[in-house]
Amino acid sequence: MSTYIFTSKRLGFRKFQPNDLPVFAKMNASPEVMEFFPSPLTREESDSLVKRINTHFDEHNYTYFAVETLKNQEFIGFIGLAVQTYKHPKAPFTDIGWRLKKSAWGQGLATEGAKACLKYGFETIGLKEIYSVATTINLPSENVMKKIGMKKVEEFDHPKMKGHRLERCILYKIEKG
Repeated sequence: MSTYIFTSKRLGFRKFQPNDLPVFAKMNASPEVMEFFPSPLTREESDSLVKRINTHFDEHNYTYFAVETLKNQEFIGFIGLAVQTYKHPKAPFTDIGWRLKKSAWGQGLATEGAKACLKYGFETIGLKEIYSVATTINLPSENVMKKIGMKKVEEFDHPKMKGHRLERCILYKIEKG
């Protein structure tokens, strides 16, 4: 049984563990999962991302958490919070984000997990506001943003995506209620 930092009805949230790496790498190599990112990740890039995610937790006490189903402890991806520092007028800000393997899509897990992360961010961490960023064509993520009560703030050109088809992004925000 995994040690969870917190749970929702169907999900457990924890730090990434070494046995997550192969499954996460396979997920990050999927063109479908990575449709709204510049490109799928190599195994090395995926492992590096996990290292950055766990380092973020050590520094901030929150991160993009590894998520697994409580029913069978199946690792399904990440949902969580991370500080974003790229060039933007609102930076630095805390972002809520998610990336789930395809078999976990369409079950409301991203929405359920994001709601649990908002609660954790506001009640446990003490954040006052949380943002979310997605490319304008990522309608599934925008729908999750709306379902969790976020409101659209603006559209902007992401400074790390200059000239890329994913450059135009949306920014959503929710404040502690």
